[in-house]
Amino acid sequence: MTDEKELLLRLRTENTKEQAFKELLSLYKERLYWHIRKIVISHDDADDVLQNTFIKVYKNIHNFKGDSKLFSWMYRIATNESITHLNKNAKHLQISNEELQQNSISNLKADVYFEGDDIQLKLQQAIATLPQKQQIVFNMKYFDDIKYKDMAEILDTSEGALKASYHIAVKKIEDYLTSN
Repeated sequence: MTDEKELLLRLRTENTKEQAFKELLSLYKERLYWHIRKIVISHDDADDVLQNTFIKVYKNIHNFKGDSKLFSWMYRIATNESITHLNKNAKHLQISNEELQQNSISNLKADVYFEGDDIQLKLQQAIATLPQKQQIVFNMKYFDDIKYKDMAEILDTSEGALKASYHIAVKKIEDYLTSN
């Protein structure tokens, strides 16, 4: 894997920026897609949000201060873009974010890109009942196995708060799965 500092330098240098960005895309596109997809549910929406994420990364790479890992910074952008996308859709449809989430889960079974079975669909339904922050924390920990330290950088919160959020989310999901 390319050294992050060297990649960052090439991203900020005009004559190497394009090639370095292609490398960045190939390194992170799939991971960011799945992170986004777990938040917005729909494949088409995830593609749109992923594209917006990389446009923001490309335009703002010179603003990246290096206080966190490049990966963490991009995950934060992807998370914020996903939330913005959901909020816009909910507002456009004049429904709550919770209703939007439930509609997305209902449409998941018909989604040609969803390859899960009934158990995975039930898990997605359980996750959809969680508040947005708990959903994001649960997905990042359970599916992506992101360390609390990295998650704290991405979500700009404490590790303790994330551990508590994850624990509460797991309990709610267990309760949902045993009662449905």
